[in-house]
Amino acid sequence: MNFRTIIEPFRIKSVESVKFTRREDRVEALSAAGFNVFRLRADDVLIDLLTDSGTGAMSSMQWAAIMQADESYAGSRSFYRFEQVVQDLTGFKHIIPTHQGRAAERILFHTILSPGMVVPNNNHFDTTRANIEVEEAEAIDLVIPEGRIPHVLHPFKGNVDLAALDRLLDERGDVVPLVMVTVTNNSGGGQPVSLENLRAVRDICHKYEKPFFLDACRFAENAWFVKLREPGQADRTPKAIAQEIFSLADGCTMSAKKDGLANIGGFLAMNDDSWAEAARNLLILTEGFPTYGGLAGYDLEAIARGLEEVVDESYLRYRIRSTEYLGDKLIAADVPIIRPPGGHAIYIDAKALLPHIPALQYPGIALANALYVEAGIRGVEIGTVMFGMRPDGTEVPASMELVRLAIPRRVYTQSHIDYVAEAVIHVASQRGELRGYRLLEAPRALRHFTARFEPA
Repeated sequence: MNFRTIIEPFRIKSVESVKFTRREDRVEALSAAGFNVFRLRADDVLIDLLTDSGTGAMSSMQWAAIMQADESYAGSRSFYRFEQVVQDLTGFKHIIPTHQGRAAERILFHTILSPGMVVPNNNHFDTTRANIEVEEAEAIDLVIPEGRIPHVLHPFKGNVDLAALDRLLDERGDVVPLVMVTVTNNSGGGQPVSLENLRAVRDICHKYEKPFFLDACRFAENAWFVKLREPGQADRTPKAIAQEIFSLADGCTMSAKKDGLANIGGFLAMNDDSWAEAARNLLILTEGFPTYGGLAGYDLEAIARGLEEVVDESYLRYRIRSTEYLGDKLIAADVPIIRPPGGHAIYIDAKALLPHIPALQYPGIALANALYVEAGIRGVEIGTVMFGMRPDGTEVPASMELVRLAIPRRVYTQSHIDYVAEAVIHVASQRGELRGYRLLEAPRALRHFTARFEPA
């Protein structure tokens, strides 16, 4: 019999206690943190949905693999195990381990970019954009129009606007060293990209002789959406779909803290020999020897096992459905979110929920802070604070004002998610009482991590 309830495809063998706090304690903690939830002590957070990056629970098989790790400085067997798994999945010739995804981005962009160059993507996320802009290059977002409108339904809202990409390469191709696509599209709500769209991007890249790279942090979630939603894909395995996705590209950056199911690590992968040689030379300078790249041998083992586990159908069915479960509850309560729900997170549309708060008083910050004060839940603003600062120092409202509730992998149970839904619905019912914030101090780059605010 086919039951409707999708249960967690694992048993819990170890638990970690969480700390319950009083509302007045949270008010005090948030004030001391400069009204920026990034600056809170994790012990003062009840349910932490700040990010799904490195916050998941590893499996018993990953922990067992850790015990078998080889910590040799050069040429460890743990590297070759890691390399074999990544090559089997991606097909790329050169596999360069890094301590996390932004290190892969930094090495790639420092290797190939010079001032005035342009990198197109569906949507660049924060560290990707920052690593491009620090090289005095330009990051351009070319997601389809549906991907910019939270309430519009589309099965693949992460798709690239193909006409816009073709036009950019035709008009400015001489300053475009590569084309990127993020799967799934984090800045746009964790939305997937279709195989059809990725094939078309590849064809455009071939037309203009441009390398095509993936930001592949959530490749397995993207593969599952392709299986569910794209005609002709239902009978394929997630791994086979993922392998085809990688086969369309010339390389990728990867944070293994997402679909690697590990707490740290990542890699840069590619086929080009000269780019790989330059990247390895920079890796040695900033990360470590090419067979460990800033990671311990046990990290390489954990990632290798995680990449095998993440394409399991039972896991992906549970993972995507558990996120959708939270989205369904909020939609039923008329809380505006990006629809359909994404793979790793629910994105609340703070602009629609709090229209009385101007963009430059940061409605996303107001909503994130209210969720913490009222319920001890930590999310993250993805809006003007994260993306509104331009390289010339001016500030403009972001196209969307969102609060992301990112769900760590294999960590929270259904009752935790029910609590989150109840808390969000409660805060939404008090929306008229929320007020905006003023920015007190912040660095120029990636300001959302360390900025301080005060109530407006």
